[in-house]
Amino acid sequence: MASILEEVHKNIPKTAEISDSVFEGANIVLYTKNKDFFFNSNGVIKDIVDSIKKRVELRPDPSLTMDMEEAEKKIKKIIPEEANISNVIFDTQRSIVIIEAEKPGLAIGKQGDILREIRKETLWIPFIRRTPAIRSKLIENIRQVLYENSDFRRKFLHQVGKRIYDGWKRGKKDEWVRISILGGGRQVGRSCFLLQTQESRVLLDCGINPSKTLSDHDAFPHLDAPEFNLSELDAIVLSHSHIDHCSTIPYLYKMGYTGPVYCTEPTRDLAALLCLDMISISTKEGQEPLYTSTDVKNFVNHTITLDYEEVTDITPDVRITLYNAGHHLGSSLVHMHIGNGLHNLIYTGDFNYETSNLLASAITRFPRLETVMMESTYGSREDLLPSRREAEERLFHIINETVKRNGKILLPVLGVGRSQEVMVILEMAMRQGLIPKIPIYLQGMLWDVTAIHTAYPDFFNARIKRSIFHKDTNPFLSDIFKRIVSKKEQQEVIDSGESCIIMATSGMMVGGASVEYFKQLAENPKHTLVFTCYQPEGSLGRRLLNGDKEINFGSNEKPDMVYTKLDVFKLDGISEHSSRKQLMTFVKHLDPKPRKIILVHGEASKCIDLASSIHKFFRIETVTPRNLEVIRLR
Repeated sequence: MASILEEVHKNIPKTAEISDSVFEGANIVLYTKNKDFFFNSNGVIKDIVDSIKKRVELRPDPSLTMDMEEAEKKIKKIIPEEANISNVIFDTQRSIVIIEAEKPGLAIGKQGDILREIRKETLWIPFIRRTPAIRSKLIENIRQVLYENSDFRRKFLHQVGKRIYDGWKRGKKDEWVRISILGGGRQVGRSCFLLQTQESRVLLDCGINPSKTLSDHDAFPHLDAPEFNLSELDAIVLSHSHIDHCSTIPYLYKMGYTGPVYCTEPTRDLAALLCLDMISISTKEGQEPLYTSTDVKNFVNHTITLDYEEVTDITPDVRITLYNAGHHLGSSLVHMHIGNGLHNLIYTGDFNYETSNLLASAITRFPRLETVMMESTYGSREDLLPSRREAEERLFHIINETVKRNGKILLPVLGVGRSQEVMVILEMAMRQGLIPKIPIYLQGMLWDVTAIHTAYPDFFNARIKRSIFHKDTNPFLSDIFKRIVSKKEQQEVIDSGESCIIMATSGMMVGGASVEYFKQLAENPKHTLVFTCYQPEGSLGRRLLNGDKEINFGSNEKPDMVYTKLDVFKLDGISEHSSRKQLMTFVKHLDPKPRKIILVHGEASKCIDLASSIHKFFRIETVTPRNLEVIRLR
């Protein structure tokens, strides 16, 4: 049986002088030594695409490309100076040039005319990347890792493509689909789900339980389940970058995984940052980190990024499309088309069915749909959250009352998403005079997370996207935000007599800077602690919300007691998760209507409550699996 590459070559004239044909994941890339064919081949390539129904790209052979030094001068001459080019990097293996600019729109030109001119003049294929409005060493390092390992990436992507097209046009098997719950079943934390077909093994997310320490056996997914074999794993799909979904992935590379991770570009960057932060926190707390920065770098090197609504094959019988989940920057609903129309699954990860201050609402319309596996974090009938506006007004009231008594406001936040949402709210409130203009201190990692947000404005809702394009209106560039990097700076903020807002991770107070700040602020009643995110069972945050006043940070033998005298509030309504009402509305608006809904990522009572209501109101079969249960979908 002819391979797909042989099929492609049948339709290409010999005069095309094809020097190489390779895979880049699911894409097929042809390199030509014929300059005329490169510029006048649209008809041939289009016919091939129509024939095989796969994406095919034609590039010039590297021998045709202009000298790099000369090409860089030409590129800077073609692109308007106002675009503010910050970097030009050449990928000589793939005839690609990456151009980083502060204003990508000016670098692209009207309908891509500048890009076409660069191709014509230099024979390099240009890609434009946005220079973050806030400089981040992390983003620079991630991009440098990818650029420096271009030869590795080329070989890796080719191997991924060979696996995807293994058995192209193979005869039909006795097809089946099942999913194993390795984590996240009737609990919030360690989300991890294994999709299996006769042909493929795909992992959906792989995180830790944030309310546990790394020494707890139940902090991690059940990777010892009999059906999970790392050597057989074809791919990982990462829905978003919170640690309960992403933070075990570098560990899989440490243990020998060599396959791809599929996610959006901001998810890749944010996940890498949070995994590095986990290493830092473990080291500071005297624990052995789960993995090293080398393993995180390996994870980045094996990531294949996708835009929303970009369709790609990831195995011979699984095709995925990522859609906006509205949860945080780059978060995705994962649509999986399995087999030749055999089954269609949506895995929601975490999602928000509401337009927030940052993001548009999660998508509900899909090409085909039989099964939905969705979160139920706030799935209980009792989870009736106030509106976003009511929550914001309550936050402003808490801040104003604390400032009156010259206190400080500590906001433990999730590093990704919630913190930027709160930043936008506070910047707007200070600009409008709703709260006093006081400093807002950001723990070091939050600064890098915010920098990543400024690099990807296309993922925001229309209002924030417009504001980020201009320095004068970009909320993240306001001078009210101050970066805290060192222990000395942290202590100076605590010791100062000024009122201020301190935003620090972790949001669940299971380690990180928020716990360090709490220890020093807790015993002064003029200060205030405000939780803005979910506090799982067993976390310090949940204990404080339950009214615990005496917290022992030491041991029974050597106690280190902290007595809580500051005010403690839980701010509901500013959530990245859907409320109970929004979860029900999401199901109502799903198009097409699914046959089955699997409820995960929620405490047992919330999963069961939501499942009962969905079945009652919509007559859809519901399942609330425990960890280690297996569900056959077909």
